[in-house]
Amino acid sequence: MIIRETEDSFIMIKQHDHAYVSGETIKHVSRNLLKSDLFIDDFVYASHQHDRSWIELDDTPIWNDGKQIPFTFSDYPLLPKLAFYQIGLDEIEEANLYAALLCSLHFCSFFAKSKDPDCLQFLQDEASRQKKIRKELPKLDEELLIQHFQLLQLSDNLSLYFCLNEPGVDKESEHPWFRDGFKNTESFHPGNHKLLARWVNEHEVTFDAYPFETDFHVTLPYKKVDKATIRKLGIAEAYGESKLEEHSILIRK
Repeated sequence: MIIRETEDSFIMIKQHDHAYVSGETIKHVSRNLLKSDLFIDDFVYASHQHDRSWIELDDTPIWNDGKQIPFTFSDYPLLPKLAFYQIGLDEIEEANLYAALLCSLHFCSFFAKSKDPDCLQFLQDEASRQKKIRKELPKLDEELLIQHFQLLQLSDNLSLYFCLNEPGVDKESEHPWFRDGFKNTESFHPGNHKLLARWVNEHEVTFDAYPFETDFHVTLPYKKVDKATIRKLGIAEAYGESKLEEHSILIRK
């Protein structure tokens, strides 16, 4: 789950729903930014599916006693998270080799500096997967793959930007991950620095250098789960009884 806490509730967003929004943003990326249109459908598929590992984990949220909030994607127990990452990547690989390669690279970036033995084993297993896929895609354009990887990260981060920030928040009060721009986006900015987004109001987001073809809307599903209801029923039942809502966002120049 992606969690944003308010005074009396938790805004809770399923990872697979967030990933769908990520994929929808990719559909609108300016083609002038891309080396070519090769693998474009596979790239969009990767963005839509990159968090499918979380589908089962997000069915029933669990409570983090230490922090007194539901477990989030960033602090979820490591071993089940790694196991489900690999399950999700297996499913993506079965459907689309190029998407699996992109998503594997994406997941491995999370643990690039880790010394944890379980993370190192995950990285080793994924290196084997990536090597095998590269053999099956002999005409792979590595430069284009890097572009797609960087844009996958941008789409992921932009969707997280929608999820983790209070809609309409001032730039200075944004979630710290995004205040200084999105990582690895310098090559998509004419000034060769990180792309910066900001909220215009509760329903509109813009960029300092617009990386998309046109303006477009996305819709983010979420549940607002009342803290008093959690104390009464527990997190799983409180989440189940909460109404599914939607927030519409216009991404514009």
